[in-house]
Amino acid sequence: MGKGNLFKCSSYLVVLLIYYGRIKLIYTRYEKARIIGARALQISMGAPSLIKVPKELIEPIDIAMLEFKEDAIPITVKRGSKGH
Repeated sequence: MGKGNLFKCSSYLVVLLIYYGRIKLIYTRYEKARIIGARALQISMGAPSLIKVPKELIEPIDIAMLEFKEDAIPITVKRGSKGH
C-alpha cells in the first residue's frame, strides 16, 4: 500500500487516507464540531492541554481547535450503518 491510497468502506462515508503509513480519518463538519466542542468543554473544566499552547491562546475553543489541527485529541467517532 503506497501513500495516498483511498479506501471506501461499504456504502457509508468512511474514507481512510493512508499517508506515509499513517491512517487518518476524514471527519464530517458535524463530527469535527462535536469533537472540538467536547474537548473545549473539557479544557474549560480544568483538563490539561495535550499540546504546548502558545501564550496568546487563552480561550478553550481556540486551544481545542489547535489540538484538533495537530491531531492530539484522543476522541473517536463511532459511526453506525446508514439505515440505523
